[in-house]
Amino acid sequence: MDFTHFLSSHMLDPSTGGKRLYANTVEQAIHAEACGYDGVGIPEHHLVNILLIPSPLQMAVKIAAHTRRVRLVTSICQLPIRDMRVFAGEVVQAQALCDGRLMLGVGKGAFGFETGRLDVPIEETKDHFDEAFQVLEALLTRDEVSWQGKHYNFAPLTIMPRPEDPIPLMLGVMAPPAVEVATAKGYHVLTTPLSAAHGVLEGQVAAFYRGRAQNPGAGSRLYLQRGVFLVNSRAERQRMVDFAHRYYGSFDNVFGGPGIVDKGIIRPLPRTQTAEELGQNILICEKAELIDRLAHYAELGIDEVIVTSIFGQEQQATLDMMSAFGAEVMPHLRTLKRKE
Repeated sequence: MDFTHFLSSHMLDPSTGGKRLYANTVEQAIHAEACGYDGVGIPEHHLVNILLIPSPLQMAVKIAAHTRRVRLVTSICQLPIRDMRVFAGEVVQAQALCDGRLMLGVGKGAFGFETGRLDVPIEETKDHFDEAFQVLEALLTRDEVSWQGKHYNFAPLTIMPRPEDPIPLMLGVMAPPAVEVATAKGYHVLTTPLSAAHGVLEGQVAAFYRGRAQNPGAGSRLYLQRGVFLVNSRAERQRMVDFAHRYYGSFDNVFGGPGIVDKGIIRPLPRTQTAEELGQNILICEKAELIDRLAHYAELGIDEVIVTSIFGQEQQATLDMMSAFGAEVMPHLRTLKRKE
């Protein structure tokens, strides 16, 4: 099993400012490489104070300049709010500047407040995404492309420069039927149960393997994004669970919620899920329990965990956890494989 550190870029206090926010983000990426993580995950969101990286490709290039080994995984770039003729060229440029380490994760977007303010209502994002993804693939793989569709109509053109390294594509999908279809088509898949219980995760994994059975030669990998934090005591666990519960109060507001945002700051709303229920679903655990639960993930067949560890705690606590996770947990899970 492999591990990617997710750069959540969470700004509880707007007075933090972008300079400090992104200095912390880059510091985490550099530290992830030092701690043995395989990659860093770079989100994309706009107009809100969680997951706040408006330009994931720009961040990938910045991190590439300060690292040598880690994969740079966009998780995910939102296609419906972009023009693929511009975006495809940006992807090729980023891959060149990242020395071939870029993995392009793409999706339809998740926050109705965000996509709506950018003139794509959330209920229309799938329709936009499906065509945009076809256009993007064509532009990246064919020398000359013309298009006549619902959202794109253009005469023949060629994206320049042409890609020189393979650009792995990963689709961010959550619903099991979508997971199965994406895998059957041969794509890498990123999925997440968010704060839901383990049974939701198992359904997503089963869908992936149904899809892979339809296209076994494609080599698709399953990436699971999950809240993970190694703690040393019950008191620390409670503190981190409380941080996570507040974080998800903001997340729920814009993910299927009313989208109440005050000058860029998402208003945390009361949750029907208690803090303790959340703490049981995500992996905020002491060492032995965390290793056992991640080992079960490996046995289910999850290839890589995109570790979400930032819930609003101070930067040093994040760095210390990453160090401990890399030294005390990851070595126990490196060689574990799915039980057939």
